Amino acid sequence: MKREIRTAAVLGAGVMGATIAGHLANVGIPVLLLDIVPRELTPEEQAKGLTMESPQVRNRFAARGKELLLKSKPAPLYVPEVAQRIEIGNFEDDLPKIKDADWIIEVVVENLAIKQQLLARVAQYRKPGAIVSTNTSGISVNKMVEGLALEFRQHFLGTHFFNPPRYMKLLEIIPGTDTLPEIVEFLSWFGERRLGKGIVLCKDTPNFIANRIGVYGMVSTAQAMEELGLTPEEVDALTGPALGRPKSASFRTLDMVGLDTFLHVAANVRDNVTEQWEKEAFRIPEFLTKMVENKWLGDKTGQGFYQKVKTPEGKQVLTLDWQTLTYRPQQKVKLPQVEMAKQAPGGLAGQMKALVNGKDKYSQMAWLAVSRPLLYAARKAQEIADSILAIDKAMEWGFNWQMGPFATFDALGVEATVARMEAEGQEVPAWVKNMLAKGFKSFYKKEQGQLWQYDWNKEDYVLVEDKPGLIILKNRKEQPGAVIYRNSGASLVDLGDGVACLEFHSPNNAIGGDITDAIRVAVEEVEKNFVGLVVGNQGKNFCVGANLMWMLFESQAGDWDEIELMVRTFQNAVMSLKYCRRPVVAAPFGMTLGGGYEVCAHTHRIQAAAETYMGLVELGVGLIPAGGGCKELLLRMYEGIPAGTRTDLQPFVNKAFETIAMAKVSTSGPEAKTLGYLRASDGITFNSDYLIAEAREAVLAMDRTGFMPPEPKQIPVVGESGYATMALGAYSLKMGGYISEYDEHLAKKVAYVLSGGKVPAGTLVTEQYLLDLEREAFLSLAGEPKTQARMQHMLATGKPLRN
Repeated sequence: MKREIRTAAVLGAGVMGATIAGHLANVGIPVLLLDIVPRELTPEEQAKGLTMESPQVRNRFAARGKELLLKSKPAPLYVPEVAQRIEIGNFEDDLPKIKDADWIIEVVVENLAIKQQLLARVAQYRKPGAIVSTNTSGISVNKMVEGLALEFRQHFLGTHFFNPPRYMKLLEIIPGTDTLPEIVEFLSWFGERRLGKGIVLCKDTPNFIANRIGVYGMVSTAQAMEELGLTPEEVDALTGPALGRPKSASFRTLDMVGLDTFLHVAANVRDNVTEQWEKEAFRIPEFLTKMVENKWLGDKTGQGFYQKVKTPEGKQVLTLDWQTLTYRPQQKVKLPQVEMAKQAPGGLAGQMKALVNGKDKYSQMAWLAVSRPLLYAARKAQEIADSILAIDKAMEWGFNWQMGPFATFDALGVEATVARMEAEGQEVPAWVKNMLAKGFKSFYKKEQGQLWQYDWNKEDYVLVEDKPGLIILKNRKEQPGAVIYRNSGASLVDLGDGVACLEFHSPNNAIGGDITDAIRVAVEEVEKNFVGLVVGNQGKNFCVGANLMWMLFESQAGDWDEIELMVRTFQNAVMSLKYCRRPVVAAPFGMTLGGGYEVCAHTHRIQAAAETYMGLVELGVGLIPAGGGCKELLLRMYEGIPAGTRTDLQPFVNKAFETIAMAKVSTSGPEAKTLGYLRASDGITFNSDYLIAEAREAVLAMDRTGFMPPEPKQIPVVGESGYATMALGAYSLKMGGYISEYDEHLAKKVAYVLSGGKVPAGTLVTEQYLLDLEREAFLSLAGEPKTQARMQHMLATGKPLRN
């Protein structure tokens, strides 16, 4: 029988339980969310005349958890409507309802006895074959189910989500001693393909993989700060992007996590390991203990290493002086060592080498922050994981490291790093020294686009096999003959099965003449030699729009002919995608803004990642969409009109006007459908790793069913009367103080294009007519000083200017 998860139950409605339930709802799974019954009434409940028997009271904690999903930022839900899939209740009244669940997830307090008691109750109601898992961050999975029936234990395992579950990629799966292999395999597949997670299998050891190494790294960094007498700002300047770590670095991260949570997780390792050196490795500096005693827990209490305060001059950030446990104004730290390291050749690897090999105290801090977690990972690797790749992926996905410990070893040079560690008196594990003795100089190697990792059991490299259905463009391009065409901004890559991929790779994937040229070449090549085209890449974002720096330069120079040519050429390029004789599917993800969206909008279908932030944002830089964005959004709004009916077009045009004029950006792929950027028929991919592959499948499916390109159509417009309606709306917003006078001016430009200009309502126009209106409006705005000021401000600050 094929296993499915049609319904789920989440037991525990705190932050993690509620957000796990929310993410299950995101992907279409109805969820039962339960929590304990409160012990007493709140004053508000008493005032309403409620009693301890009232459902509102008994379900209070689950109701709060569900409400949290609708209020939290960033949003745990793709769209608010999915909260309707969550049913609330409590353990006393509603636990029998779990009999209908295919997957039951326990997410209660991190207390072994409490978890054991609840799981024993779950065993009474769970249907045979249902999967039960615990979201523990470090308690033994096997101990939780001691004494329960074998069939229960066979379907029980750990599933450790990272917070927030929608956004954090890592899902650690921890099989128990008796867990059936097919349960592990199924839940790994479901977690990866349906929930969009990166799966790492862990051994049942304290804190598993990511928290074991990550929390050690935080403890050792705090210890090193104490040893070297540095400040939190200095350490954070060193241990963020300079070392391939998140911008929140060390102590800003601790504030976000919560110092009480951090100390609890560290104590769990310290209390459950036997070797004295490891217990000492998790020694918490005294100042951290005192911070927790003072309830200086970070963001949750309003102060930790950093504190925001209001002063007569405005908001100010204070920093903790850990030596005196007092707060002082935050110091802006700009270390020359970091700036010099950024200039080193070799990307991140060269940057880290330069930073850790200096002779001053800052380089020493960087070395300790890197080397201690590397050495700890090597010493514990065989205990906590089955491979070095599992450890690296856990840290990359769970702690947002750009390189896991063993990839970092390779970047710094394994031989040199080991020699330095040993010179400092550190004990390097035998398996690492054995690897070097055999002449293997790195933990990974790459041959002909294939990745190999060192296996400590086989004492040799083993192939890291690509997962079925996974396409990695970087590897694909290393295959002989796979790159059909390439320029500075894009490549045309053969994906196999007759499908090509147009990959953007300009800086920030910004659209310039190189990408426009590549679109033209791609369409010509695909029409001759391929069954279809995917437009996609695997960068940080799909595309953030046009090259704004170039646009500002040309505008300030007054080179209007060059700007007009660039816009016209881009319009022609995207129209060639729309009328290509072969199916074209766009695969957007991340930021898909301005011209990036316009490229997608002209393809025959969009296969978007669930995490796609899509929008026409040109008004933020004083321009309007001019690559067919206005036209295509208008057409999508018209698609909501029932066929064969005569209806007032104005409400549909108004929606397009509001979306563009307010520069609305979706917070997810599903919300892009709500806003009208995506069609209802466009696909959503929950795991962006598979986005290119699923887009290719969409191309092949369209080809199999006899694809025909669309035919040009006449487009009805609302004309001058419709323009007046939209202009009045913009005027009202200005008079209400919601937008500036220049915002109104820009909005009227959008209204003019969408209405079709100075024509009577009901006039039929062509796509080219609307493109010409877009281009004319764009050119007129590019010459205005306030538009140029907006462009300059965006380039300087990354934020829009509302002048």
